[in-house]
Amino acid sequence: MSSQELVTLNVGGKIFTTRFSTIKQFPASRLTRMLDGRDQEFKMDGGQIFVDRDGVLFSFILDFLRTQQLLLPTDFSDYLRLQREALFYELDPLVHLLNQEHLLQPRPALVEIHFLSRNTQAFFKVFGSCSKTIEMLTGRITVFIEQPSAPTWTSNSSPPPKTLLPLPPQRPSYHDLVFQCGSDSTTDNQTGVRYVSIKPDNRKLANGTNVLGLLIDTLLTEGFHLVSTRTISEDKTECYSFERIKRPEALAMNKAVKPEATIMLEQSQKKK
Repeated sequence: MSSQELVTLNVGGKIFTTRFSTIKQFPASRLTRMLDGRDQEFKMDGGQIFVDRDGVLFSFILDFLRTQQLLLPTDFSDYLRLQREALFYELDPLVHLLNQEHLLQPRPALVEIHFLSRNTQAFFKVFGSCSKTIEMLTGRITVFIEQPSAPTWTSNSSPPPKTLLPLPPQRPSYHDLVFQCGSDSTTDNQTGVRYVSIKPDNRKLANGTNVLGLLIDTLLTEGFHLVSTRTISEDKTECYSFERIKRPEALAMNKAVKPEATIMLEQSQKKK
């Protein structure tokens, strides 16, 4: 690549080297006028163009010029300052994307487990703000119902072996699932015992406390963290609330979108 195809910018003390074509993505921008020598505020000095602006924020602007997408870190909060820089460089498409701040900010995904233990049975209800989380859990959780095999005539007096019928958890809606484990203590035998398995763990568990621990471990592995616990006094249901910060998706520039009137007004006021 020829050195004539590259340009080096010193923005607030931070050095950036990129293609001329990258900086000139938007012909109407101040950056294009800067490279064409039509903006007298910027001069070439020692092979670099010095720009007395925030260099840290310019890294996000340069990334936008390279990809025409806006993807900010999860903990980013300087939306107003970045919008101010976009206005300075007169990058109207970037200003438009920054006006959609509510789409850029990370959104928490919430999950709540309701656990009720009664004698030898345990009941679970899982609620999720994101249906994809519930779909993930549904694909991993299997309930096995113990059923006796058909009797066979043998001289051996031992009871017939039992088979396990696999079933998925119930889905009352897109945002919740229910299942249970254990045995009915009112019966004299163990027929109808429900076991629960949660992938990738291959164990089949009938003890509710063990299933709860495995379910919590699954959520922690998926990036959730426990934020609160409480007990509902009416029926002693235990509630466990989890949260995971969902990383926002990149916003792509819509070339058909024109800058809003308010943006143009801000620019005109800035030039005065």
